[in-house]
Amino acid sequence: MSASFRQRIRQSIENETLQTALDNNTERRLKGRALAFRSVPNLQERRQRAHSIRADVIEHLDKYLDQFIAKNVENGVIVHRAKDANEAIQIVVDIAKSIPNSKSPKLRIAKSKSMVSEEIELNHALEKAGIEVVETDLGEYIVQLRHERPSHIITPAAHLKKEQVAELFHEKLGIPYTVDIPTLTATARKVLREVFLTADVGLSGVNFGVAETGAVCIVTNEGNARMVATLPPVHIALMGMERLVSTSDDLALMLSLLPRSATGQKLTVYTQLLRKPLPSSALRANQQRHLILLDNGRSRLRNSPLKESLYCIRCGACLNVCPVFRELSGHAYIGSDLSIAPYPGPIGSVISPGLLGENYVQLAQASSLCGACKEVCPVDIDLPKLLTRVRAGYATQPTLGDGRGLSPATKLFLRIFARAATHPMLFALSQKIAALGTFLFASRSGWVRMPAFTGWGYSKDLPRFAGKTFRERYQSRDVREATLPIPKPAMTVGAGSITVPLPDAQFTHELTALGGYVYKTHNPTQAVIEFLRLRGVKKIHLEPNTLDQMILQVAGIEFTHEPDPQILVGVTKASCGLADTGSVLVADGRGNPLEASLLPEIHIAILNTADILPSLPSAMPLVQDAGAAVFITGPSRTADIEMTLTIGVHGPKEIHVFLT
Repeated sequence: MSASFRQRIRQSIENETLQTALDNNTERRLKGRALAFRSVPNLQERRQRAHSIRADVIEHLDKYLDQFIAKNVENGVIVHRAKDANEAIQIVVDIAKSIPNSKSPKLRIAKSKSMVSEEIELNHALEKAGIEVVETDLGEYIVQLRHERPSHIITPAAHLKKEQVAELFHEKLGIPYTVDIPTLTATARKVLREVFLTADVGLSGVNFGVAETGAVCIVTNEGNARMVATLPPVHIALMGMERLVSTSDDLALMLSLLPRSATGQKLTVYTQLLRKPLPSSALRANQQRHLILLDNGRSRLRNSPLKESLYCIRCGACLNVCPVFRELSGHAYIGSDLSIAPYPGPIGSVISPGLLGENYVQLAQASSLCGACKEVCPVDIDLPKLLTRVRAGYATQPTLGDGRGLSPATKLFLRIFARAATHPMLFALSQKIAALGTFLFASRSGWVRMPAFTGWGYSKDLPRFAGKTFRERYQSRDVREATLPIPKPAMTVGAGSITVPLPDAQFTHELTALGGYVYKTHNPTQAVIEFLRLRGVKKIHLEPNTLDQMILQVAGIEFTHEPDPQILVGVTKASCGLADTGSVLVADGRGNPLEASLLPEIHIAILNTADILPSLPSAMPLVQDAGAAVFITGPSRTADIEMTLTIGVHGPKEIHVFLT
């Protein structure tokens, strides 16, 4: 571990503002995750299945990539392969500069959250090429205004307090200083809405690609990824080539794990599935969709002892539970050249050196190897094992670890330990010496304060070694055979005592808990008219064949089938509902229902109770042939400022479902 790395660690630990922000983020993330997984049966079995799915994809990656690419070409998507960061950047630049008639004086890219773009430093390269790029995720927008890297895979601004954001918005956006988080969020919504509507290109990351259909899946809570994939005339999806699953059923499994691990939700607010470019609308011509598949070291990593790291689905759970990350934040994870690693925490300490080389090998030293990261990983990656392999040098020497991740002093210690540990007499003697040494350094509390040069002197303690070795205790009969208690049999519940809620009752409960509204009606047109009158709304964006248009006209309600940013209410059909998450499915079609469920502040969905399905796997066949579809789970939301939940970011602030 270099001196500069140690210095950065000390700075993070001594920063009281940072420590408060990290504590708030960690506590709420862990509580949310634990609560979300309570409703998941057979969690360990799901994790093992997910591990097997990811292992199969990485083992047969070439086959799945060929299938995925062929399906995308068939779907009308333009596919690009990029071997490294430079190629990926040049592809994005070429696409942007090939667009005629820019909507703004400068080519503008509206960008949603993408860790791959951080990996290749895309924003800096685009700005250097004269292209304006605007981050639209609230946390990413905040750190972009501060000229920083994200400090967390999921919560980019986790290191900041609301006072810092308030000062930033006052300085950069010219608003009066306020620490009111809803006001700060509303300011970002207003500024970024104009960006969405004028962007020449929308650029997003990809959470999963589905080999059998060619669909890309993008999950977000704010609605910004829907905006960048729907409104601009060109959409670019930037995807690490390993982020594949074989089938839609495999995707459903991953989606039962990712949001729970990442944000403590049963399903993210917007789970998009994109297969084909969208047809023209009032806001854009026929859409052009590009998919960039990035290697950038993944092929090398796949053929190394660190290949299991490619199973990662970027949930960030290992960061939240890691006792080291929880004290440092992502900005403390720096390379030998002092650059901040694109991926921090336990997984970042493997991925960053694995993809980007020796510069980040030292990150693996910032780990206690406690195993908490393995316990929470939704795809059961053995991160402690991978971290020890990085320390052994396998990140830079895939076939033979040379200890490049270790300091000379640590290498010497391990050689001495290996010698002693393989000779019983030497090992017993070393224990005696260690016991004597700890006696000399022990404090009154019984804990050992080691000298600072060891790395344990300024922030960590060691327990005092036992006075006797285990062998000595055993021989003196201090150790007795322990009898483990016989576990009690699990209690069983009679089938007659279990009450299974009706699908519509469960759906109503779940959506209401998320801030949505549910109404039962035999006449949805009249019910919606009454709702609109109460709100004083006289014009709506309406999906065709959803309400009785003649009755609407008689009631004095105007409607359009084309998107209009000024319209307050959008009304769509729901192809189905999901009972266990309170979600509704909206697919593309006549009348631009995707825009109707995205642009207005209020989204009304008409759902037949017969179309309420138990869970996501049951709904997957409905999206197999859709050009684009989205599962919507509540109103848009964010918690990017001090982990404070705020409703209504880029998507609708309200969702109302009329059950008929």
